[in-house]
Amino acid sequence: MSKREKQAQNPRMAALEALSEVLDSNRNLSESKALSNIRDSRNAAFARHLAYGVLRWKSALEWLAAELLSKPIKRRERAVQRLLLLGLQQLWHDQTASHAAINETAECARSLGKPWAVGLINAVLRRFQRERTSLLEKLDQSEQRYAHPAWMLAQLQADWPQQWQSIVEANNKQAPLWLRINRQRVERENLSKDLSAAGFEVSDHPFARDAICIKPAAPVIKIPGFEKGCLSVQDPAAQLARDLLNPEDGERILDACAAPGGKTAHLLESCPGLQLTVLDKHPDRTEQIHQNLVRLGVKAEVKTADATDTASWWNGELFDKILLDAPCSATGVIRRHPEIKWLRTNDQVDAAVQIQASLLAALWPLLQPGGILVYATCSVLKRENSGQILQFLEQHSDAVEVSPAVEWGTVESSGRQILPGDAQMDGFFYAVLRKSA
Repeated sequence: MSKREKQAQNPRMAALEALSEVLDSNRNLSESKALSNIRDSRNAAFARHLAYGVLRWKSALEWLAAELLSKPIKRRERAVQRLLLLGLQQLWHDQTASHAAINETAECARSLGKPWAVGLINAVLRRFQRERTSLLEKLDQSEQRYAHPAWMLAQLQADWPQQWQSIVEANNKQAPLWLRINRQRVERENLSKDLSAAGFEVSDHPFARDAICIKPAAPVIKIPGFEKGCLSVQDPAAQLARDLLNPEDGERILDACAAPGGKTAHLLESCPGLQLTVLDKHPDRTEQIHQNLVRLGVKAEVKTADATDTASWWNGELFDKILLDAPCSATGVIRRHPEIKWLRTNDQVDAAVQIQASLLAALWPLLQPGGILVYATCSVLKRENSGQILQFLEQHSDAVEVSPAVEWGTVESSGRQILPGDAQMDGFFYAVLRKSA
């Protein structure tokens, strides 16, 4: 094995490369090539754990590093800076033995061709060990303890003055692994037996009837029934879209902005007789929908198209129901994708708000009188959610909001908001609109 190949299989070096992919190339952590290239399953899990941990606590770790360094590390040496963050994350939040966290992280600098940094990293991490209690007490007096960018923290405080701290706390925790049962292929009782026999603890969800949680979390290839299409990974909050839409055989339904196809598949699994049109404007994501539907054994008409450009894909026949899973800030799923905190900007949220408004305006005329449109986001920001729907209602006199008879979420001025951690769910927003006859 070459030196480069050995480095690629080192979990700390792989985590370092994954951080570079995210922070330097704006890539989602789930798409990291560095993490996917590790062959040993335990090393792969450890590398992923480290990368997720650093991104979860990034600004707090940076604050600690600044306190421990006599002078800042130059920007061109950001790999060394990130090694420090990896080491601090292990010492602060992990069960890694301290000598391994310090020595092996420091030795990574040598692998990078920066032997000068070995002693620096070693010294800084050992100092953290000695001064841990006083440093963490000092961190607790700083807003950096929340590990959120300033603009996002301010927005959460403005939107949720009573709940923002619980939102932040939930965002900084690892999410449980929730799965969706494909009842076209398996019975709940039989699946539970298989999962229990494989060593998993299985539990249901109080609101999402097809959701089960398994512990411990595991790669999908190790979960019985996954490759056979009996299961999909999907948070319970996302599964609630099916209940709000309540599909029936023969209905014409549009699933707009559908990738990766989780809600699409759930609709078809629960009601295979519906006529479902599925849209996404990105060809690679449309292909992902196809792959998911094939694995699950369901079919739909999938089109690569911009939902707002209705002339390019619509045949003129009105839909009975529309699911608009709108592009959004994804601030409700940070616990699953901590990189969102550092990749998202306030300007991007403003752009998403404009896209959401355009989608609502374009798709509403395609709904037949008496039909319903379910608007969904995985955001907790009010301008994308209740604010967006209030504006739409003001502009469309034929739109009436429907209040579903459900027990989950918080009733807003328009729609219902699930906050991160509520009933173990991700943050999600739903509004149900009916077109008057």
